[in-house]
Amino acid sequence: MPVLTRLIPSPVVVDISAGALDDLAGLLADQRISSSGQLAVAISGGSGQVLRERLAPVLPGADWFPVMDGTIDSAVRLADDIKGKRYDAVVGLGGGKIIDVTKYAAARVGLPMVAVATNLSHDGICSPVSILDNDNGRGSYGVPPPIAVVVDLDVIRDAPIRFVRSGIGDTISNISAIADWELAHRTNGEPVDGLAAAMARTAGEAVLRHPGGAGDDEFLTVLSEALVLSGIAMSISGDTRPSSGACHEISHAFDLLYPKRSALHGEQVGLGAAFAMHLRGAEEESQLFAEVLHRHGLPVLPEEIGFSVDEFVRAVAYAPQTRPGRFTILEHLDLSTDQIRDAYADYAKTISS
Repeated sequence: MPVLTRLIPSPVVVDISAGALDDLAGLLADQRISSSGQLAVAISGGSGQVLRERLAPVLPGADWFPVMDGTIDSAVRLADDIKGKRYDAVVGLGGGKIIDVTKYAAARVGLPMVAVATNLSHDGICSPVSILDNDNGRGSYGVPPPIAVVVDLDVIRDAPIRFVRSGIGDTISNISAIADWELAHRTNGEPVDGLAAAMARTAGEAVLRHPGGAGDDEFLTVLSEALVLSGIAMSISGDTRPSSGACHEISHAFDLLYPKRSALHGEQVGLGAAFAMHLRGAEEESQLFAEVLHRHGLPVLPEEIGFSVDEFVRAVAYAPQTRPGRFTILEHLDLSTDQIRDAYADYAKTISS
């Protein structure tokens, strides 16, 4: 009998530890990612600039490229700046926007990309997707996943705690996204990749059930690993299905309808996931989501991130338009505005009881 297998696109190095940045140059050389030390390093103007001063002495062969924002224009500009030079790899040093810009630029010039995360705000640190702002709002662009992921827990602890909380919301939302995927399978016969689903669900459950908090290195390690696993799950499935369902449709609707007021991605998808679990009749799970989100300081009601009930209802009604062709509990129920309003009133009453 032949042995059947498949290759899983994933990083060759994942280093999640306190002080991981201190050995960044050695790690890249040892793994043959950059034995010459010729690197293009993309940084933000904030935390990235501070870390540049720290890392420049140990990365003497690196060229540094400040990135102003998370737009497609910035990503193309970075690609143009590094094109044609003899770099071994491109390093994205910063938060989600810098890493997404760097992934896109590295893909454009055909170089491996190293993600060095300075916060844990969402699962983009290891995903095969770059989320970039464009003239029409915001787009998702397929890219190769990073060849290496480095998370220095000392740096993460220095980042604003709101970013850690956002990562918690994004990871927990996996559980709701998998429920949507399985619903699409039962209703429309959409195939579910069992390995991708298992990996994403395990990541979400690990964070949901962990008793620790943002100031705890053990919890930060579990959260970091969960974000990496979520990214690999998307690489396995070839799309964002393992981590993106009704929860993300609602978040995208916030971004499109209220672009100047939208909250952090993980704050929005966490709220969206708790509400989506309520819509599918999973009351205990919805309450558990709300309890865990509340314990970590995340919103469970729209007014906690500055939106009225009417604005939330409008976002939920608009949400299916953000992902044409994706089937979730929102498309399945096809609720009217009045039905969404009633469902929200019941949700708010349930999680407050």
